[in-house]
Amino acid sequence: MNAWRIKVLFDGACPLCRREAAIWQRLDRGWGRITVVDIASTGFRAADYGISRAQAMTEIHGILPSGAVVRGMGVFRRAYAAVGLGWLLAPTAWPLLRPCFDRAYRWFARNRHRLTGRPSRCGETCADGAPG
Repeated sequence: MNAWRIKVLFDGACPLCRREAAIWQRLDRGWGRITVVDIASTGFRAADYGISRAQAMTEIHGILPSGAVVRGMGVFRRAYAAVGLGWLLAPTAWPLLRPCFDRAYRWFARNRHRLTGRPSRCGETCADGAPG
């Protein structure tokens, strides 16, 4: 087993996010290069990763072995690179295209609950005090 290259914090309550995490695990083929952590699980503690629950729910986060945190499209680029398919997402980092892909991902992240037919998450806590 190789050492993990990225730990992806994903929203397991989001069907699209869950599907992407499953794809990464399948592509990893048991090598352990990608670890996925479901932020919707009851045992998830955002503070363990140096972020808040609201930040974790805002967009995808990745933790590198150094402890550095990457967000958004950077997570996708690193995850696919970890399984040897970085070339698939390489165009998303090209200077002229990167802002477009980053903006498109942020739009998706903000709207993923609506797009998947789920009620919106509230971040740390909702107005009624219930967890987000």
